[in-house]
Amino acid sequence: MERIPQGILGEHASPGLFRLSRHEPAPRLRPFVQYYWIVRWDLRGRAPYEQRVLPNLSVHVVFSRDAPGVWPPGREVFSYVLHDRDQVLGVRLRPGCCGSMLGRSVNQLGGERRSLGEVFGKGADEAQEGILNADSTREMVALADRFLRAQAPMPAAAEQRVAAAVERVAADPTITSVRQLAAATGMSTRTLQRLFVEHIGVGPKWAIRVYRLNEAAKRVSGESRPDWAALAAELGYSDQAHFTRDFTAAVGVPPTTYRRMASQRAGI
Repeated sequence: MERIPQGILGEHASPGLFRLSRHEPAPRLRPFVQYYWIVRWDLRGRAPYEQRVLPNLSVHVVFSRDAPGVWPPGREVFSYVLHDRDQVLGVRLRPGCCGSMLGRSVNQLGGERRSLGEVFGKGADEAQEGILNADSTREMVALADRFLRAQAPMPAAAEQRVAAAVERVAADPTITSVRQLAAATGMSTRTLQRLFVEHIGVGPKWAIRVYRLNEAAKRVSGESRPDWAALAAELGYSDQAHFTRDFTAAVGVPPTTYRRMASQRAGI
C-alpha cells in the first residue's frame, strides 16, 4: 500500500480540537491531485492551538483566510495556529506534477508561498470565497473540483516519470538509498537527481528521508514499547544514534521524549 507522509506531529495530543478529513478529487484531477484535506475547528472561548506538520514532498494549494496560497515543499516543520472558528481546504498535489497544473515548475515558486491570484489568475478569489463559505464538505469539494478542472491538462512525460519514482519509494519502505531507488526505477542516480530537483524541488535523498521521518513519527507515537534499535534498522539508519539525531533535528525533541509526550497526552 502506498505510504503518504502526512506527518501531523502530536496528533494524539489534540483530540476534539479540530476535525481533519481527506477526500478524493474528480477522476480527471487524479493524475495531479492526491487528495483534498479539510480542517474544521471551533475554539471560541478557548486558547489558540498550534499544529505542527513534518515536511512532505507535495505542493499544497490552500484555501484559507489566514494563509491562502500555493505552498511549495518545505524542509522544516510547518506550523499553523488555529483560533476562533473556521475551516480550510487544502489540495495536496501529487509530487512532481505541479508544473502542468500550475503553469510553472516547483523551482519557479522560489521556495516561497505564492498567492492564489498570482498562480491561477482570475477566478481564484471567487473560488476561495465560495469554498470557505460552503455549508458542507460535499460543496467544498465540488467547488475545488470545478476550479481545478479548468487548470488541468495532462501531466508531462517527465512529470509522470518522477511521480512514478516517488510512488516506488512510497510503496516500498525497504528503499532507503538513492542507489536502491535507481535500481528499482531503471534510472541513473544522475537522472533521478535532475528530475527530482526540477519537478519536486528537492533531491531524491531528501525525498527518501521525508518518508523515513514521517514513518518514524507514526511508529514512535503509535507503538506501546518501541524497540529503538530495531526501528532504526527498519527505517534504514546505520544505527540508533543516527536515527535519534535525524529525528531530533526534524521534530525538535528526541524520539523517546516525543513518545512520552504523545503517551501522556493521549492517556496511553
